[in-house]
Amino acid sequence: MNLTQLYDAILNGKLEEGIAVTKTAIDEGTDPQVIINDYMVKAMEEIGARFESGKAFVPNLLMSARAMKGVLNLLKPLLTAGTTTSAGTIVIGTVKGDLHDIGKNLVASMLEGCGFEVINLGVDVSSDQFVEAVRKHHADIVCMSALLTTTMNYMREVTAAIQASDLVLKPRVMVGGAPLTEAFAAEIGADGYSSNANGAVILARRLIRA
Repeated sequence: MNLTQLYDAILNGKLEEGIAVTKTAIDEGTDPQVIINDYMVKAMEEIGARFESGKAFVPNLLMSARAMKGVLNLLKPLLTAGTTTSAGTIVIGTVKGDLHDIGKNLVASMLEGCGFEVINLGVDVSSDQFVEAVRKHHADIVCMSALLTTTMNYMREVTAAIQASDLVLKPRVMVGGAPLTEAFAAEIGADGYSSNANGAVILARRLIRA
């Protein structure tokens, strides 16, 4: 099985082709972890790099993320507990009062595609929900999104709740969304800010290593 076809399928956002190649690879007994780490993650990294350099655009990211997710759904049942090598666990959500989720879902898909375990809490997420999700999933990072100036300030409340919680290991905090800035992130005590999905992957990796 030539798995470069899978790399190309994800890079070009071809879901059906990716699924067909993956089914053949599974039938041939290829290690799912090899399929994910050596081909799928590398394809997502490449589309992210192209996006960063202006050679790919949001629709390309969305198509690649869709292909990645579809193939990943085939492989997940084959991954036995304890054998998966996750880059880290991230809880992500759009903050309370805000119902926008397209950008947040793209970031979640990119993070998942690049090897993170992602718990997507959806929209209108309260500080208590963020804290409890961190507790339940032992998350390394909390990633918050807001698209409105009226809701972005709620991020301050979530960050404060995390710091005031009884969590033994406090997660790092990432924020993003159209009205946000690096300065705002620093002001509310977040560990980092990204304006796009690929930047979020780079930031998450840096925070995990820190």
